[in-house]
Amino acid sequence: MEIAMAKDYIQTDITSVQQSVEQANGLANAHYIDPAVFAEESEAVLKATWAGLAVGADVPNPGDAKPIQFLGMPLLLIRDKDGDLRVFENICRHRGMQLVHEAKTIEGAIRCPYHSWCYSTKGKLVSTPHVGGAGHNTHPSIVKDNLGLNEVRSYVWRDVVFINISGDAPDFTEVHADLIARWSEFDCTLYHGGADSRFELEITANYKLAVENYCESYHLPWVHPGLNSYSRLEDHYNIVEYGKFSGQGTLVYRQFKAEDGSAAFPDFPNLSEKWNEGAEYITVYPNVLLGVQRDHAFAIVLEPKAHDKTVEHIHLYYASEETKAANRAVNTRQWKEVFEEDIFVVEGMQSGRHAPTFDGGRFSPVMDEPTHCYHDWVAGKIASHRG
Repeated sequence: MEIAMAKDYIQTDITSVQQSVEQANGLANAHYIDPAVFAEESEAVLKATWAGLAVGADVPNPGDAKPIQFLGMPLLLIRDKDGDLRVFENICRHRGMQLVHEAKTIEGAIRCPYHSWCYSTKGKLVSTPHVGGAGHNTHPSIVKDNLGLNEVRSYVWRDVVFINISGDAPDFTEVHADLIARWSEFDCTLYHGGADSRFELEITANYKLAVENYCESYHLPWVHPGLNSYSRLEDHYNIVEYGKFSGQGTLVYRQFKAEDGSAAFPDFPNLSEKWNEGAEYITVYPNVLLGVQRDHAFAIVLEPKAHDKTVEHIHLYYASEETKAANRAVNTRQWKEVFEEDIFVVEGMQSGRHAPTFDGGRFSPVMDEPTHCYHDWVAGKIASHRG
């Protein structure tokens, strides 16, 4: 049900979402097809919490910089000269000109192409040529210490760069303490596989539908018959932590093998027996999908381009940088095939949200609880935003 408000958009009714999984409906259609509702949700969810932006492997070396648009905001991902990763607003403090237009390595300073104001890789304003007139590079009203780049609050976990646009969310380690503890055995160095271990998938759908599909294993027999042939539906379990995270796990992960039948990749060190044949796939709310297995891991950062358009940025990681390129390429191809199989159902659900009588759907209390957990979390953030 939707309630007309005095504003120029529809404010959705979320009370039916915030019920037990046995009684709840899913989020209303407008949360997937209405640009105005997407704008409200962006403020309440994507900007107010710790959203995924990119991965550290996007800027591997000191000085590397990459411009990124996030919900229309120009941001700059940069690894400073000391190797620390930072996120700035990608604009000059002088006239708001975009500073960096393509991925590059900053050799000296970040120079504005408009009036040549320059910034260090740590965001400090270091040069203002002719600001006081021709040949005068200073002016009493231009205090450099007050005009550094605006830094966006960020935190890196499992190489994923999370940002908090609002700046007032609790610390990342506080928000995600339970998940960090759950995967503490994987608290080790991750080696990105490189160019052959990253790819993108564009989907004509709202980013939440990609999350909802990833959370559950219910669809495996019909959407992933190949995967289900050895990691069957009945071998999976739900992961549900209301207000925190959700996902699925399997008890029969099949370790990736090389052509000669040996293990293609070394295991992550010091794992317990749980991970000999176990694997888990969890969503870090609101838009990051993570997977861990004994011999490799992956991260998927969902980039919400619009209410009905999303780009999935997929990255594969290993326990050693000495893995063979041929094995990495095969592994990447296999995962790409799995993730591509999901596209038609995610886009099909997006189309379905245009059916005027669809009420958000019902959840199987047994199979869909991870998805309901996500809906409930989103609804809670929206409720808090509305006050």
